[in-house]
Amino acid sequence: MANKGIFFALPPLEEKRLLTAEDDDALLGVIQADLVDEWDVERLQDVEESWNALHRCLSDGTLHCKGNSPLVKCVLGGRQLYSGKDYTASYLTAEEVKAMAAALTPISRQWFRKKYFGMEKYSFFHWNGYQGKIDVKDFETTWLRFTETRAFFQQMATNGLAMLFTVHR
Repeated sequence: MANKGIFFALPPLEEKRLLTAEDDDALLGVIQADLVDEWDVERLQDVEESWNALHRCLSDGTLHCKGNSPLVKCVLGGRQLYSGKDYTASYLTAEEVKAMAAALTPISRQWFRKKYFGMEKYSFFHWNGYQGKIDVKDFETTWLRFTETRAFFQQMATNGLAMLFTVHR
């Protein structure tokens, strides 16, 4: 699970370039040239390896993107811009970012902790189980990444920006 996840806030020009990329290679070129190489720390949130547990806590405990909760969209559940299996590029519109910021706001540490330790039921008996070590130390790291991500979504919602989550798998 050494794959690092990053949220990028998208100004209109970068958003347009992503959405008009002709194919996967062009999309990766835009991500590399416009997002990664520019590396504007004000417009990115690096969640490192915690993306996996974050998504699971905000969804049904698996990496699937099913259900009606808006939280499912936060990490992996946005519009998939990349069609290959080795990379994820999950896009949220500015309106979806606003909705996500509102959905993330009321989440308490207690609720998140229950969801985090609830992942154990998927660890051993499910092909899509969490591969990380489910313990207090990993919970604290995941909770910290969640609070940083929540603040990031709130700030980007205020700025009216779309969002892209990426991870190379």
